[in-house]
Amino acid sequence: MIADILPAGVVAAESFGPPGAWKLYPGEAAAIATAGPGRRAEFAAGRAVARAALAGLGAPAGPVLPGRAGQPQWPDGVVGSITHCAGYRACAVTLARDLAAIGIDAEPCLALADGLLAEVAGAAERAWLAELSTASPGVPWDRVLFCAKEAVYKAWYPRTGQRPGLRSMTVQVAAAGTFAAALPPASLTGRWLLSGGLIVTAVSVPH
Repeated sequence: MIADILPAGVVAAESFGPPGAWKLYPGEAAAIATAGPGRRAEFAAGRAVARAALAGLGAPAGPVLPGRAGQPQWPDGVVGSITHCAGYRACAVTLARDLAAIGIDAEPCLALADGLLAEVAGAAERAWLAELSTASPGVPWDRVLFCAKEAVYKAWYPRTGQRPGLRSMTVQVAAAGTFAAALPPASLTGRWLLSGGLIVTAVSVPH
């Protein structure tokens, strides 16, 4: 599913259903040792798809440790992103010589909780969402916007070390399955897909 919205040359792996039981490298296990059982299970499942994606790319096996903000730290010469939500986890990786960064996100195909949209979207974005909701009322456009912004964040932070707030970027979602993000001074584009009760988004940043 996630591969459908990624550019050529990006290797993706994904899994569905319960997270299952997966082994971690010692450093990974130590990094997540104080988390609850559910978080540890999802972390391990995310690392399992990361290993599958890295193997598909031909990268050497090894731990994928979390960085200061929880972002995965990839082998030298690799960029990528991991996402997970209930019943789904995915990873996308590629060579750093081909892309500067990748960000992916997955969310359930449900409207945001009451009050959350005001924390996520500015006035212009809320106006665009109203237009989309009138044209296609069956899509949770607020969640699509949130998912797009999460993907932008995941592409932006590892590359720059900057942690933009969701209100500090402006994202315009198109019904055709694309979106454009303004994160001054940069402009990024991405794609989104709604399938199987999930929303997935992807951003790839060229050099």
